Amino acid sequence: MRVPSLLSFAVASIWATCLPMAEAQSLVDLYDSARAFDANYLSARLQYDANLARADQALANILPTAGLSAGATRTDFQTSLAPTLTRPFNAENATLSATQPLYRPGNWATYEQGKKQVYLARAQLDTAEQDLIVRTSQVYFDVLASQDSLTFVKAQKAAVAEQLASAQRNFEVGTATITDSREAQARYDLVIAQEIAAENDLRVKKLALDQLVGKAGTQPLGLAAPLVLPTVVPVDVNTWVSQSEAAHPGIRLAQSNFEIARLEVDKAEAGHKPTLDLVASYGGTRNPSGTFTTTSSSNTTTSTVGLNFNMPLFAGFATQNRIRETLSLSDKARTDLEGARRTVALSTRTAFFGLLSGQGQVKALEAAELSSQSALDANKLGYQVGVRINIDVLNSQSQLFQTKRDLARARYDVLVGGLRLRQANGTLTSDDLQAISGLLLK
Repeated sequence: MRVPSLLSFAVASIWATCLPMAEAQSLVDLYDSARAFDANYLSARLQYDANLARADQALANILPTAGLSAGATRTDFQTSLAPTLTRPFNAENATLSATQPLYRPGNWATYEQGKKQVYLARAQLDTAEQDLIVRTSQVYFDVLASQDSLTFVKAQKAAVAEQLASAQRNFEVGTATITDSREAQARYDLVIAQEIAAENDLRVKKLALDQLVGKAGTQPLGLAAPLVLPTVVPVDVNTWVSQSEAAHPGIRLAQSNFEIARLEVDKAEAGHKPTLDLVASYGGTRNPSGTFTTTSSSNTTTSTVGLNFNMPLFAGFATQNRIRETLSLSDKARTDLEGARRTVALSTRTAFFGLLSGQGQVKALEAAELSSQSALDANKLGYQVGVRINIDVLNSQSQLFQTKRDLARARYDVLVGGLRLRQANGTLTSDDLQAISGLLLK
């Protein structure tokens, strides 16, 4: 069996690092691409535009309305009385009418609801934008984590291959048993399987990133070294929770729904109230061939201005029952608002302590990486002098590379966790990606 050497792996690694980085994209670049391509976000954007147009429609309820009507008729007049008379004549008419609501409480409540719909639509779009930020970041770092995992597996394969070659040489000269070679061979075969799985995982993660941003062959920039992860500011979880009250789109959405529900109660109560409209019309009728009473042509015009007053008296208890319905829905909206506040507070606290835990894990894994490296060096030395066996070295190698993978994954999780914390309390914006971009390779 031909075993790859450390030299070939080193050459491959150097070649990979020397590839041109001009084709690599930053997190901000890929987010901008996702905003222009992602179907979920584009759907939310179009829904936002539709909601704005729907809100503007409510203005029509308090503005005047005008209409123009026109008509033409032909009449064939005939009488059987002596003397018999038969005569056709034509008539043409046109009327311009306008109405201005003066007192319509229901219309004004609908107009106020339209203004609340604007805030509701903005909250829905903010939710979609924050979700896209987190999804893009998650997929971005998933690709980097898969790349790191594949790199570590390849490095582990090279290390195991070297250990296998050493065991085979020692067996040939009689200083080691066949067990050492078989243990190293088994570990090498296992790493080969891990490498195949890592390559497939990277392929799948890249496909997910390509699909999100609408580009083929995307290559995210890696993190610069040395890496200093951002700290949590402010350090008080209650401050994060208090910020969510005014910022979180979920709370703003629930607040808008509650205010719209209260206005719906006003609309229902308006069913008991009178309405008053200002009405005006101007019209004319032309009879070019006269009428049935005269043969002379005539023109008449009529103009009117007045008030229309309407007082509802009884509607079969429909108004009372409508009021009861809207009051219940208003109470439901108030309960939903309180539930949204509680949910946001819990999510914010969960994300906050999860981020702190992630930062603690990074520190612990950094220490574990140093310890694992020291343990590997000690086992290699012990194996050379005969106080350690081959499996000890192999286990130390496996532990070291597993720690490296866990550390890389933990760092990415902390960066995404910071975004998730801001999403949880509703303060996440695209500007937060700039801070992460400062940690990437230039």
